[in-house]
Amino acid sequence: MRPTLHQLRLLLAVAREGSVSRAAQRLHLSQPTLSAQLRQLADQVGLPLHERIGRRLHLTPAGAAVADAAARLEDELERLEETLAGLRGDAGGRLRLAVVSTAETFIPRLLGDFRRARPAVEVSLVVLNRDAVLRRLADNLDDLYIMSRPPATPPVTTTPFLANPLVVVAAADHPLAARPALAVSALAAEEFVLREPGSGTRQAAEAFFAEHEIALRPRLELGSNEAVKQAVAGGLGLSVLSAHALAHAVDEGIAVLAVAGTPVLTHWQVVYPSGKRLTPLADAFLRFLQARAPALDAAAQARLRAARR
Repeated sequence: MRPTLHQLRLLLAVAREGSVSRAAQRLHLSQPTLSAQLRQLADQVGLPLHERIGRRLHLTPAGAAVADAAARLEDELERLEETLAGLRGDAGGRLRLAVVSTAETFIPRLLGDFRRARPAVEVSLVVLNRDAVLRRLADNLDDLYIMSRPPATPPVTTTPFLANPLVVVAAADHPLAARPALAVSALAAEEFVLREPGSGTRQAAEAFFAEHEIALRPRLELGSNEAVKQAVAGGLGLSVLSAHALAHAVDEGIAVLAVAGTPVLTHWQVVYPSGKRLTPLADAFLRFLQARAPALDAAAQARLRAARR
C-alpha cells in the first residue's frame, strides 16, 4: 500500500466534513477529482473507505483506521515543521485554538500579545458556543481548547490556568442593586437573562441555585455575553456573568449584586484530547497563559470592586 500524503489529507477532510461535496468545496477541488482520488486510495487499501447511509457519508472501519492514521501523520508533520523552524531560528509555526464565546473578552488580546512576541507564528482562532467547541474537540481539529467546564467524554487532559469568578448582575437602577447584602432566597422571584442551554456559565449558575433549592426563571436565552449585558442593562432580568466580562460594567449600567455565596468560583481550563502530544508552539502558549494569569485575575477583581460601588 502506497497512499500519498495528498490522498490521506483528502480522506481526512471528507471525514471531518461528513460529505465529499463539502470537502471538495473547502479544498477548492472539483467533486469528481476528489472522488477519483478516494477511489484510488480505496483500491490501494483493498477495502471500501466510506459508505452513504441516508444523506450522510460514514467512514467504514477501514476508512476510520486510515483517517486516524492520517490525523496522526498530520500532527507529526506539524511538530516536525515547528521543530525545524526552531532549529532555523524562525520561531514560527501554526497555532490552532478553539475557545468558548465567554472567553472572547480576554483570549484574543492575549493571543495578540503572544503573536507580537512571535511574529512568525500563524494563528487560527475560532470562538463558538460550548457545544460547537466540544464537537471540534471530539474531532481533534485544533491544538488547544479553552473552556470552563471540560466534558466527561471523550477523555481529555485539562490544565486550569485562571480563576473564573461568576457573579449575579442586575441593571444599575434595579432595587436589589442598592442592598449591601442579599440572601440567595431574595432572588427566587426574579427573572433571569441566561446564556444558551449547554453553556458552561449557565450550567454553573443552575448548579449554584439548585444547591439553594431555587430554580432559575429564564426570561431570555441569548448566545453572547454582550447580548446578555445589554438585556440586563435594559432591565429585562438578572443574570450570572464572569467577572472577566465586566470590563465596562459601570459605564454599561450594570451592577454586581452582593449575593451570599458569590462569586461562584470556576476556572478557565486549557483542554485537549488525552494522549495528544502538544506541539512546541501549543506548549509555549499554554505556559504563556499560565504566566499571564495573575495579572488577569487582579484585573477581574478590580472590575468586581468597581461594579459593586
